[in-house]
Amino acid sequence: MTSAATHPDHHRISPVFLGLVAIMAVSGWAVWAGWAEVTGVAVFFFVVSGWIISLCLHEYAHARSALSAGDVSVGAKGYLTLNPLHYTHAMLSIVLPVIFVILGGIGLPGGAVYIERGRIRGRWKHSVISAAGPLTNALFAAVLTAPFWLDSMRDVPVAFRSALAFLALLQVTAAVLNLLPVPGLDGFGILEPWLSPRVRQQAEPFAPFGLLIVFGCLWIPQVNEVFWGLIDGLLRGMDVSEPETFLGLEYFRFWEGEPQNVLLP
Repeated sequence: MTSAATHPDHHRISPVFLGLVAIMAVSGWAVWAGWAEVTGVAVFFFVVSGWIISLCLHEYAHARSALSAGDVSVGAKGYLTLNPLHYTHAMLSIVLPVIFVILGGIGLPGGAVYIERGRIRGRWKHSVISAAGPLTNALFAAVLTAPFWLDSMRDVPVAFRSALAFLALLQVTAAVLNLLPVPGLDGFGILEPWLSPRVRQQAEPFAPFGLLIVFGCLWIPQVNEVFWGLIDGLLRGMDVSEPETFLGLEYFRFWEGEPQNVLLP
């Protein structure tokens, strides 16, 4: 007899997620082939759908790690189906991260899946669950940048090349920012099991505002300069140049008009 926690439907990939994959594939082909009347519109759908897919994978990694550590409740909650509609906070999980991309060109996942920590024993397991999300973003970034560091981008259309670079930038920023030891982010979740109960209690009121605190700090010029210097350095290590990511952002913001200078090194 199949238990509620291990029901096959709880592990079946959601049609919503498959729809997002289809949108990314079609819009990516439109960017590559130049189908769209305005290339930036296709880039926008390619990047946004790819970004939401990465959010789903980020949260899936948390849930899958929690399941392996002993929280069998994640299955019944629908977290293993990759359906973003099952996440705890739709605003924090999907809407807010997309707004961050549109406003600031940065990727920052929101807290989404509810893990029943009481079911899990061992501080290392709690840390691994928190680390699984940003590590997934790092892996996605490695996959997206593989054509760059494998020197396979020479004959790729400029619009697709820059869109891929911008989507990779979002993954890198998501990994870096989410690893910050700020309450509410995964970086703090990695450290939290090792902190004293008093420190955890003091940090708890700030957890709901962690995303906004980090986003607000990025508007401080000195912080912004250090942050983007780090991101550019990481991307250069993957053979993705700043002009490529910047041009991807220009295409993405199609409402500002098509980029005028589309030459890349």
